[in-house]
Amino acid sequence: MLKKRIAMSVFGVLICGFSVGIFKLAAFGVDPFQAFMSGIDHMIPIGFGTLYVIVNAILLIFSLVFNKKKIGIATFINLFLLGYVTQFSYAYLQELFPDPSIPIRVAALIIGIVIICFGSAFYMTADLGVSTYDAVAIIMADTWHLGQFKYLRIATDLVCVIVGVVLFLTSGGLFRDIPTFAGVGTIITAFFMGPLIEFFNEKVARPLLRGKEEK
Repeated sequence: MLKKRIAMSVFGVLICGFSVGIFKLAAFGVDPFQAFMSGIDHMIPIGFGTLYVIVNAILLIFSLVFNKKKIGIATFINLFLLGYVTQFSYAYLQELFPDPSIPIRVAALIIGIVIICFGSAFYMTADLGVSTYDAVAIIMADTWHLGQFKYLRIATDLVCVIVGVVLFLTSGGLFRDIPTFAGVGTIITAFFMGPLIEFFNEKVARPLLRGKEEK
């Protein structure tokens, strides 16, 4: 049974990583944490995959110090896999669409939203640990008792976007380029992903897991 859950976690992370590559191609904004990563990526000249591992390793230490209950196998799958999948999928998509038109970018945004929700449903249903970023708001709510998780998550998302923009600008980024990583796509992922993830949870991920468990 554990192997099946691990497979679902790996599949979910692969799909989510690919979806971030699609979001980057769309250039209408990525999810809040990836907006933060975009700011750091613009400042530090190393591969995105390696940078993702470093940042998440720091967050992992934070989680292990304050509350390691939500850290599991899937946490490490996410930590070591998602950044590299994003890096290589984005590079591949850039080769396919070196100068994407507006219709292609809009289509990429829509496809990216659907795919990231689909992948997140598998990752969440597997229930083998949360990402290091998800753990931050959980610790703030469950360990530090600073408020309800949903509000703290909105707060951490806002901080990520703001810090990402500041890092981007201070490292020489242009103001006009901000919407490419902190734009309409960011707003959609921050506030409207929940219902679509739950849809895929109910219609695909949970029935698949239950079916496997019954066999």
